[in-house]
Amino acid sequence: MIQPLAVGVLVSGNGSNLQAIIDRIEDGSLPARIVCVISNKADAFGLERARKHGVPAIHIDHSAHGGRESYDAALVETLRSHGVQLVVLAGFMRIVTPVLLDAFPNAVMNIHPALLPAFPGLHAQAQALRYGVKFSGCTVHFVDEGTDTGPIIIQAAVPVMDDDDEASLSARIQREEHRAYPEAIRLFAAKRLRIEGRKVSILQGA
Repeated sequence: MIQPLAVGVLVSGNGSNLQAIIDRIEDGSLPARIVCVISNKADAFGLERARKHGVPAIHIDHSAHGGRESYDAALVETLRSHGVQLVVLAGFMRIVTPVLLDAFPNAVMNIHPALLPAFPGLHAQAQALRYGVKFSGCTVHFVDEGTDTGPIIIQAAVPVMDDDDEASLSARIQREEHRAYPEAIRLFAAKRLRIEGRKVSILQGA
């Protein structure tokens, strides 16, 4: 029997994408299991979401470590101890280092609320509104050492309305995030993602 993909999720806040992933696992459409949720913030609501669903919820305080590399080494130790195969960043508000990336090569994912390479970094929705784009969206990508520069897995687009503000555009994008992220994880679990340089190819399913 094929074992479901073991996923470790890193969060810093509310964890709405974590919840979307949990929901798809529980309805049987995502062949994965979340083996741990880790946060750098003790009061992150994402930890409470994990506890509610019987998932180990772990706080690792970044301020207790001597730097980013030391902190990431602690993350790696915990993720490996839980048998993690794929690391999912879900609102994890820290820049990860090669310590984490090298421990899980081509197996760290992130989601960004813009159609990368447009509007990387913080406040992507506000950036889109200032620029006056007619469409925005979200991007699931593998993580590399840059800021939102890793190979793109899938994207979903949404229209930008004339009366949008940051909150309304964010809500529209987030609905697509909740569909796109579980789908990217499903493709990874099915071994249908192939990285070729900077490009991710999606292989045909059986």
